[in-house]
Amino acid sequence: MAAMNVGVLGSGAVGQTLADGFLRHGYTVMRGSREPAKLEEWKAGAGASASIGRFADAAKFGQLVVLAVKGTGAEDAIAQCGDGALDGKTVIDTTNPIADAPPVNNVIQLFTGPNDSLMERLQKRWPKVKFVKAFSCVGNALMVNPDLGGIKPTMFLCGNDAGAKAEVEEILAAFGWEWEDMGGVEGARAIEPLVSLWCIPGFIRGTWGHAFKLLRK
Repeated sequence: MAAMNVGVLGSGAVGQTLADGFLRHGYTVMRGSREPAKLEEWKAGAGASASIGRFADAAKFGQLVVLAVKGTGAEDAIAQCGDGALDGKTVIDTTNPIADAPPVNNVIQLFTGPNDSLMERLQKRWPKVKFVKAFSCVGNALMVNPDLGGIKPTMFLCGNDAGAKAEVEEILAAFGWEWEDMGGVEGARAIEPLVSLWCIPGFIRGTWGHAFKLLRK
């Protein structure tokens, strides 16, 4: 894939990690935030290919957009991009439906049920956006070119648009991942809860340097 403009929605660690990864791989990046001033320090050190703005600015800038906000703020972030701003664009949805409640015996609580997902809610509300779930089942420290002793981990992805998924697969390849396509948007019902499974070893043992790997015979 030729390098392109990428808009990253979110001022947190996931947004920064992916923005930095895209910059390292030759993309031009604008990070969007509800409060762009929070990103001034990042911009100062990120180089000439980096810029900042509001969500609407990053949505307009990006040929491809990354949604990297808290799950509870995902719908609001997309709404702030403006009517039609993301129509026809691939949006990598990294979000998880983590509830504003503490874990129960090391298991994160979600605000979606087993027959629902956050990405389905987003896709239903914005049907012209090409959402692709990715980067949701691993911590930000391993999202870009993870060093796991030469073993490539598996990123699970899903979405309704085959072309958009192909775009994301090229990015995953560049970022050092294998991937498994879990089908349409309903696949997010299985992918999003993996955040709970991923977090349990961290809560129990205090170690977070792990990722999932799908093995085949």
